[in-house]
Amino acid sequence: MYEPIRTKSVHRAADGDRDSFPRRSREEELDIQLAGHLAALLAVTDELGDHAAAERIARQVARLRGAPPARRPGPGGADRSALHRRAHALAGRALVVAASRADTAVAVLAAERMDAHAAALGGNALVATG
Repeated sequence: MYEPIRTKSVHRAADGDRDSFPRRSREEELDIQLAGHLAALLAVTDELGDHAAAERIARQVARLRGAPPARRPGPGGADRSALHRRAHALAGRALVVAASRADTAVAVLAAERMDAHAAALGGNALVATG
């Protein structure tokens, strides 16, 4: 009724090539994600002109990436309250990932940054944007 398939399955050929693709562990993926959130937080922190906090964040990015982050220090022309809201959100994302990978140093740093940005906004301003 049906003629049998005479060629090898495409799926089987792909199975044999599994070792040729680079694979990352969950830990490596979380490190990459955390470094990205921290690098974005660093950019906003640099723009706000908070040098002490920026240095602490830069050290953590360097630790995760194995190289110092690219930076553009100095205040920009953006609205400061918008920058604080963005920094608060980025610190929150970093906190979630840091907690997931059990990185206490980054979790503490992210929580401190969230508190600092909430205080700069007067605390209640974050509820409307969150």
